[in-house]
Amino acid sequence: MQITVTDKALREILIAQLAAIGIAGFEEEKNLLKAFAEADGYDESLSKEIIEQNGLKYSISTIEDKNWNAEWESGFSPVVIGHFCAIRASFHEAISGVKHDIIITPKMSFGTGHHASTHLMVEAIASLDLKDKQVFDFGTGTGVLAILAEQCGAKSIRAIDNDPWSIINAEENFNSNNCHKILLNNGNGVPENEFYDVIFANINRNIILQHMVHLKQHLAANGVLLLSGLLTGDESIITEEALKYQLQLAQRTEMNGWICLRMVNAQ
Repeated sequence: MQITVTDKALREILIAQLAAIGIAGFEEEKNLLKAFAEADGYDESLSKEIIEQNGLKYSISTIEDKNWNAEWESGFSPVVIGHFCAIRASFHEAISGVKHDIIITPKMSFGTGHHASTHLMVEAIASLDLKDKQVFDFGTGTGVLAILAEQCGAKSIRAIDNDPWSIINAEENFNSNNCHKILLNNGNGVPENEFYDVIFANINRNIILQHMVHLKQHLAANGVLLLSGLLTGDESIITEEALKYQLQLAQRTEMNGWICLRMVNAQ
């Protein structure tokens, strides 16, 4: 699906809306957004409705099967976030001058560091002390945040995702980074009878709102909840919901219309 969209903010909103209904991937070009989905894995009528509601022109076409990993490799570049973290593929040289060098090979999973929300989450983690902490990565995707948590000294990490591709991909990435403290599960809820010092939730507004009460229930006193996958327009509804459960906003960062919220469990 090719969508003509010149406004950058509108493009980001469109990505979030289409991702929420199952569109698998996106490619951004000047004045053009390409959205990719399995032919039988998305609701075409709902996609059209979203695009038309935004007053945009689009076209839909079927593309031939090809080696998408090779396509991705040809255009993938490392992401370097200050002196704190680099995210690269195995075919790149190691990045010098950073504390954490992470190897990621995404398949159909989210989380290469190129997207603003992942970038913001990594920056937020840089300000946390994860040494000997219990961490929960809710919606792990490629597993990049769980890997970073282990490299930052977390005692243990529970990582879950309900996408089979993500589970396969995350496990491969954990092995590539010699991770031994991450427990990976296929699921869409918070495990019972477990409590965490830090929870990552880089997903989307609807999932975060749905699970806010459960995230609160499993967050230790004075624990930290990092939220992203959120647009600036999502902030008020997210913070209002968080306050219902005594989760207080401690920090807010923004990048390209996306935000990351650091919440603290007040009780």
